[in-house]
Formats: sequence, C-alpha cells, structure tokens
Amino acid sequence: MNKFERQSRQPAGIKTLPKTIAAELRDVASGAIDVRDAPPSPLTPDEVRTILISLMLTMFLAALDQTIVATALPTIGRQFHDVTSLSWVISAYLLASTAVAPVFGTLSDIYGRRAMVIAALSLFVIGSILCAVAPNMPVLILARGLQGLGGGGIMPIVQTVISDLISPRERGQYQAYFSGVWVAAGIGGPILGGVFAEHLHWSMIFWINVPLSLAALGLLLPKMGKIPVFHRRRKVDWLGGVLLMASAVVVMLVLTWGGNRYLWLSPTIISMMGASVALAFAFVWHAGRAEEPFLPLSLIGGRVVPYAILAGSCALGAMVGLTVHLPLYYEVVYHLSASEAGLALIPLAAISTAGAAIAGRTMAHAKHYKRVAIVGDACAALAGMALALVSLPLWALLVLLSIFSLGLGTTFPVTVVSIQNAVARWQVGTVTGAMNFFRALMSSFAITAFSYVFGAAAVLLACATLCMILMEEKPLAGPATRVEMAE
Repeated sequence: MNKFERQSRQPAGIKTLPKTIAAELRDVASGAIDVRDAPPSPLTPDEVRTILISLMLTMFLAALDQTIVATALPTIGRQFHDVTSLSWVISAYLLASTAVAPVFGTLSDIYGRRAMVIAALSLFVIGSILCAVAPNMPVLILARGLQGLGGGGIMPIVQTVISDLISPRERGQYQAYFSGVWVAAGIGGPILGGVFAEHLHWSMIFWINVPLSLAALGLLLPKMGKIPVFHRRRKVDWLGGVLLMASAVVVMLVLTWGGNRYLWLSPTIISMMGASVALAFAFVWHAGRAEEPFLPLSLIGGRVVPYAILAGSCALGAMVGLTVHLPLYYEVVYHLSASEAGLALIPLAAISTAGAAIAGRTMAHAKHYKRVAIVGDACAALAGMALALVSLPLWALLVLLSIFSLGLGTTFPVTVVSIQNAVARWQVGTVTGAMNFFRALMSSFAITAFSYVFGAAAVLLACATLCMILMEEKPLAGPATRVEMAE
C-alpha cells in the first residue's frame, strides 16, 4: 500500500490528510512548477516561431509609441496652436502605461493571456485612432492616455506569454530578439516620426499602428488556444489595484513636474510626495490584510525577486537616462549636429543587444548563470566611472560607451528569467507586471536625476552589480526546448 491509498474504511470527510501529504500538496500549490512536470506543449516549432514573431511585432508597437511622437511634436503644436501642453502628449502615455502594467500582469494570471492581449491591443488601437482624428490638443492628450493603457498592458503580457512557451533555461536566449525590438523602436521611432510629420501628416504616426496591430492579432490569436494554460481564477482585489495605480500616477507626476513646472521644494510637490507615500502605505496595509491581494507582498519578497527587480530597474534606468541626455552632451561637448548625435547613440542601443545575447546563451548552458551579469554590470560601472572622471576624444568615449553597453545588456535576460523562475507558474503574470511597473518608475527617476550623465550611470550599474551578487541563484527549470528562429 502506498502513502496515497486509503488507510481506513472511515468516510473521507471524517479523516484528515496526514501532515506529510498535506505539506506536499501545499508545496505543489504554492511552489514554482518545473516544466519537466508539465504536459508537453502541442505547439510545433513553426507555430512557436509564428507566436514569437507576432509577440515581437506587438512589443515593437508599444516601444515605438514611446519615441515616435517626439519629433512630430513641433508640427502638432503648430497645427493646434498650443505648445504649452505638448509635454502632456508624451506624459499622458507614460503615466497610463506605467500605472496599468501590474494590472494587466495580474489580470492575465486570473483571466488568461488571450483575453488580456486582446484587451491591451484593442485599447491601443482605439487610442491610436482617436489620436489620429483628434480635433484639438485636449482630445489628443486624452487619447494618448487611452493608448498608454493598452501599451502598458502589452509589455508584461508579451513577457508572460514567452514564459508559457519557453523553459526558463532557454528563455534568456530570446531576450536578445526582444532587446533588438527595443533598439529598432528606439532608433527608428524618431526617424519615422520626423518623416511622417514633414512629408506626410503627423496623424500617420498613429494610423500606422492599426494595420500592424491587426497583423499581430492575426498571427497570434489562431495559435493562442494551443499555448499551455497556467492562469488561475480568483477574486480580483480592485481596491488594491486602484491604490497601487494612484500611488504610481502621483509619483510620475512629481517626477514630471518637479524642477520644471514647480520647484522641488514647492508646497505642491511636497504635498504630492506626501500623498504618494500615504497611498503606498495604504496599499501595503491593505495587501497585508486582503484575502487575495492584488499584488501579494510575499511575491516581491525573498532572495530573488526584489534583487532582480532592482538590478533590472537600475540597468534600464541607466540606459534610458543616457538615451535622453547623451544627444545634448554630444552637441555641447563635441559640437555634433543633431543627426550626428543621434547616430552616436547607436553603440548604446545596439551593443546592449549583444550583451543580452551573450547572457542568454550563457543561461542555456551554465550552472552559475548570474556570473555573466555580475561581470557585465561591474565592467559597465567601471566604464561609466571612467567616462565621468576623464575627458576623452570622441572615439575613446564611444569605445568605453560600447563596453558599458555590452555589460549593461547582460542584466536584462538574467533578471527577467530569474524573476519568472522564482514564482509559481500561475503568478508569473503578476510578478512580470510588477517588474515592468518598478522599471518604469526607475526610468522616470533616472531621467530626472541625470544631471551628471555618466556618474549617475556608474552609480546605477554599481547598484545593479551589488543586487546581482546578493540575488539567490536558483536552478533554472528545464529541460531546454530548442526552437530556433528562422534565419
């Protein structure tokens, strides 16, 4: 008789489970599930490839709309005779996308990935159409906020669907592809925005989203039914979600207005800081008492998730801060033209993708996979320190910036996969949404704090190095599922 057989003739309702069996059941319910124990995916390699391509196209849309609008803003301001509100065209998108990232991540764990990807892309398309036909600036700003709701939902859902398809051991290899999407959007966005605004019409920067979104849905939805299902229906803690979003919006407004619209020590900014702290404490208090909290505090605790989130946030913050501030640095210090300054950003974007590819390949084969990120972040911190302390000719600066970018890029696959590998499969969407939420906050803070461009980058990468050292290196679930992208 094995330990799972009935031990007596008493009715099942009278006899409780033995403690050992009860403990095992709790572990199954709460622990991360190794993909070796999961049923094999019915998807063929071609189907997986199709889904990954559609996910990259979807992510490209969300990434593109963070950059494509910038170069068209002067044209939009002239048409609507309103230049004072132009910053809100970008801020409305960033505020909305940051606030809803954890919401879509959590809802994908409750209602499934298919429903949430349809909802996110639908909001994105509707917002894009309203932006394109906006008759005035207030309508455009509101439509950008709606578009941001969809764009903010796209990022965590894409990363969560990838986790449903690919085992953690091989998942890092795909980070290079998606890092490449960010590079293409970061470089191509301002160029496309300028071309559309100058030679066609600024509304084209929004109309282009419609066919691309429909194409992404057309590729993705027919295959979604075959993707393994890991979500679990439960009650939605709407109050917790509202408190978290409200806190995020106030923080983002402080970072947007502080030092620009209001002085940092003005009563308005200080009051908003107090409000954000109060909302954050209210969220923590509620999460500690709710039966099924929107974002369980235990989920972002432990020895993996908080360190990985902070390391990835620091790396992304350094990258975003440099991307925003380097063009002005090039123009002032090296007297480059605007187009030359844009070209000089390519090492930062492109070589970080190579770093992500190296880290991803390492994760597929090495037992101590985090070492590549520790070395990479340490080298990036040293390169950033050298850039901050020494005046260099342009070629030497670009060499050091390339070293910095290569090291920085190793952080992203290690942190994303480590976070998703550390939680139960039915919580991957929630923790991925939380990761995107904190990364967006750090990026906004980095943009505000980058008065000393390279010094700030060095400090952030030093912090990332320390976090990677402190992070527990849990074995990655496997076996590896090798699905090669088409050449």
